[in-house]
Amino acid sequence: MIWLVIVSLEEIILQVQGCKKCRLWQTSIHGVPGEGPADANVMFIGQNPGAEEDKTGRPFVGRAGKFLTKTLAEFGIKREEVYITNIVKHTSPENRKPYPDEVAICLPYLIQQISLIKPKIIVLLGASAKETPHIEGITYFEVIHPSAAMRFTKMREKFQTQIAEIAKQIQQ
Repeated sequence: MIWLVIVSLEEIILQVQGCKKCRLWQTSIHGVPGEGPADANVMFIGQNPGAEEDKTGRPFVGRAGKFLTKTLAEFGIKREEVYITNIVKHTSPENRKPYPDEVAICLPYLIQQISLIKPKIIVLLGASAKETPHIEGITYFEVIHPSAAMRFTKMREKFQTQIAEIAKQIQQ
């Protein structure tokens, strides 16, 4: 069982930026806590930061992030109105999938973010994000990761259909 002391989003940002609880900080420039409104109705959760995110300390600002932002806008979802984060807060070597112990160490940060923001909808971007604990009262959508949608036409079409469905849910 994970025990939490709920703190503020600002405190989580500071904790993530200084985190040395697992090996990932050793090969990272920045911890990437997430960004968006503290009262966002929608939260997007990815796997872990990539190279651009590590350089800037901001989530989903690389190629996949730009594709995500563009696709959201096509369906009337403004990036600045959603909270975007990752299940793991540091980049991994060669952008590999995070190991289970790395996910376990970062989960308390994510659970606190969800508890503080209280989104109505959580969008899980890709397979690794599916490890996000499900909390009663929140609607979850599992979608293709934007990086896969960028590379493969069939996945892009499915991703767009998934985002369209989320946009409909948001408008209800």
